[in-house]
Amino acid sequence: MPVFRGGRAAAVITAAGTALLLGAGQALAYSNGTVGVRETVCATDLYVRTEPVGAWMGTLYKGQTFLVESKKSGWAYGFAYGDVNRRGWVQDGWFC
Repeated sequence: MPVFRGGRAAAVITAAGTALLLGAGQALAYSNGTVGVRETVCATDLYVRTEPVGAWMGTLYKGQTFLVESKKSGWAYGFAYGDVNRRGWVQDGWFC
């Protein structure tokens, strides 16, 4: 088995690894919710709360949806479909 010691082969391997890492990072990008839009949750789980940083009242899971009705300081208020099925607050920025 050949051993690579620097040079062109190492540069190619390093560039390929960097491209794979950058590509994976871009796939994990989430977006903020838009008022009036039923957004899809991209996070593994997203807590629904009674108010921003308030008490937990349910969890939305990846693929479930949330209708954004208003936004305030990094939080979105609206209707949580799926397992929760009621209005509440979620941390903004975890939608597809």
